[in-house]
Amino acid sequence: MNEQQPSPDRPGPEQPPATPVSGVDDGQGRRIGPRPLDRPPVDPTQAAEFARPDGVDSAFAPRTASPATNGAIALAPPPPEALSMAFGRPDGGDVLLQRAPGAVPYGSEPAVEPVFWPDSADRDPWRDPGAGAILGPPASDSTPEGEQEGKPPAKTGPLLSVPELLFGRRVKPVALASLAGVALLIGVAGGVAGWAIAQAGNPLTSSVTLAQVDSPGKQVTPGSVADIVKRTQAAVVQIEVQVGSGGGLGSGVMIDSAGYILTNNHVVSAAASDPSATLRVVFADGAKTDAKIVGRDPKTDLAVVKVSVTNPTVIQLGKSSSLAVGDEVIAIGSPLGLSSSVTSGIVSAVNRPLQAAGEGGDPPVTYDAIQTDAAINHGNSGGALLDSTGALVGINSAILSPGGPDGGSIGIGFAIPIDFARRIAESLIRDGQVKHADIGLNARSVSAVSTDGAQVQNVKEGGAAAKAGIAEGDVITKFGDRPIRTADELSVAVIERNIGDTVPVQVVRQGRQMVLQVTTQSD
Repeated sequence: MNEQQPSPDRPGPEQPPATPVSGVDDGQGRRIGPRPLDRPPVDPTQAAEFARPDGVDSAFAPRTASPATNGAIALAPPPPEALSMAFGRPDGGDVLLQRAPGAVPYGSEPAVEPVFWPDSADRDPWRDPGAGAILGPPASDSTPEGEQEGKPPAKTGPLLSVPELLFGRRVKPVALASLAGVALLIGVAGGVAGWAIAQAGNPLTSSVTLAQVDSPGKQVTPGSVADIVKRTQAAVVQIEVQVGSGGGLGSGVMIDSAGYILTNNHVVSAAASDPSATLRVVFADGAKTDAKIVGRDPKTDLAVVKVSVTNPTVIQLGKSSSLAVGDEVIAIGSPLGLSSSVTSGIVSAVNRPLQAAGEGGDPPVTYDAIQTDAAINHGNSGGALLDSTGALVGINSAILSPGGPDGGSIGIGFAIPIDFARRIAESLIRDGQVKHADIGLNARSVSAVSTDGAQVQNVKEGGAAAKAGIAEGDVITKFGDRPIRTADELSVAVIERNIGDTVPVQVVRQGRQMVLQVTTQSD
């Protein structure tokens, strides 16, 4: 039977005590002595610096008894009285570890140490072993400012943030309500004070309500400018021409319910010469529509365009021959793009001969104009000149201004008489073109002591003047029953005649006056 080995939980048979043997067992029952120490030689220089003094054979010097204490251990002097009072144990006390100074008043310690620290213990540096040391100011015998001598300093708690104040349950609800009430009162008082200062700040301003007078019974007088404009304004349109990146605008008058609009030739001439140009009509109510040129007459600066509209407002045509100097007239148009603008004035003159340069390559413009002081500006061209009944008596066409073509109105404007314009418009609507009477000569204005007139410069061979016997150098002083004082008057008198009319012409030749019969031809 194998011998049972002792387990760690049960003691085995008692063994004799082991004899201490120096060295280490080599595994065969033999002991090996300790390894000899290797003591390297010591440097004499280092030995002189760091070796023990002579006569010292240990690491520490022997304790020697002081003669004053007769061999007894010398004690440290007692601590100052101030430190003993501050940090010493109370007389007769046996407490080994005191509380932090100031944590609990002396003599009020509880009989039983509380199990848990108070809530403020985590902020108590005396209980925080990781709290850093703080060096405070030196002690002073003077009393701090704000404290009275002999009284304990006022207790101050930690400063609270807004969230802690409102939600940290650190302040009683009654205190919070009181604080809110005080803040509200301060805000109301500040608002009242600000309002009072604002009211008293500027004596020139105040709260005011201006009175307004209603005029429900106001009546528009029949025949007044307001009445005429109300009835006719819708018949005057604005014409826009777009040619590439440029263009222009003018005015026009609706003269027929079929959509025919009478205007000036110089308003639409750019659209006639450029196939890519666009022509658009804008009505008084803002409606827009495209238009097409029916025909134009460069010699009289008149043109007709047409739009496709239903039930347009049509102007009533009057008689320009009934106008007299001083009659009231009204001009409606779009000066400088201001649509449906209205001005008024009087007739300054009638039968004013006007001849102007044509537009582009067009021939000179000739007509007998109505002169008015009603303001006419760029953009009024082609607009309406109305009499005191609201009837159309002229087509506004030109102005005389010291500023030249770019000048504005100075009260001298010209309109084409409707009696003459009606005949041109009817021919343009019917045929798309107009043929004018011509006598086949050129003339210039002359003035002599005894007579004024138009002196013939050249005569067209085979023309009406040549057939009637008019020669170069003759001075024409009368054409029909109209006196001729300038070459412009002669041109106007001729163009107003119908083709084929036989007209008596009074001429002065070498001081002799004679009358010749001239039959007008087509131009």
